[in-house]
Amino acid sequence: MDRIAQAFARAQAQNRAAFVAYLCAGDPDFDSSLEACRALLRNGVDVLELGVPFSDPLADGLTNQLAAQRALEGGMTAERVFAFVAELRSEFPETPIVFYTYYNLVFSNGVDAYVKRAKEAGLDGLLTLDLPPEEADELSAACQAHGLKTVFIVAPTTPEARLPTIAAATTGFIYYVSREGVTGERDSVAANVPDAIATIKRHTELPVVVGFGISRREHVHEVAAHADGVVVGSALVNVIRDRVDARAEIGPAMAAKVSDLVAGVGRD
Repeated sequence: MDRIAQAFARAQAQNRAAFVAYLCAGDPDFDSSLEACRALLRNGVDVLELGVPFSDPLADGLTNQLAAQRALEGGMTAERVFAFVAELRSEFPETPIVFYTYYNLVFSNGVDAYVKRAKEAGLDGLLTLDLPPEEADELSAACQAHGLKTVFIVAPTTPEARLPTIAAATTGFIYYVSREGVTGERDSVAANVPDAIATIKRHTELPVVVGFGISRREHVHEVAAHADGVVVGSALVNVIRDRVDARAEIGPAMAAKVSDLVAGVGRD
């Protein structure tokens, strides 16, 4: 069983959802970002979703746009992202790491070469936000060849007729984007989550995770009752944003924040 499947199986055996944490790699600099990720992985995170810094992040709200900007200004490059993954993999050999990225970053480096390099660095999966499965044959073939899992998105606007296509292209887990629009913290969980998950699960046996707008422990607990995994991003990124001028505080503050959020993954 691969690391992604093992993480979800462990969570299921413990009657809880897996906790998936998002941070942008290199935000606000390489070393501070490593400390933030270490804090996540030492405090209950089951899957680490690493944003690859990009200058045109179409799916991201202001919080994650600014995180990418800070990372790029801090000297993050495509090659340094691979070094970042390799460093984390050496310290945390069991935790799955997934890239949250855009297709131009993959395509411009050569699809097969990029996937091969990512696997060598220790990556487990690839979520390419702006690549629909109908156009992903080259990427899917490269991932299959090099042993990298694919993650595809289902949105509230996705017609059920497309779900078999999305499910067939996915080998890691399906990411249900619970809200239309971009990433960002919200005051409440979208109302349609239970029905949406039930619909998706009619077409796949793979785990289904839910993200976008989940920012509090009570949100995590509400979603965990229905989903295989819960994704929190902006609420964690904001821990970094608030401490850009006090970077030594990022690790301890991240540990406290994620510990509170992870406490919500249990099922009643």
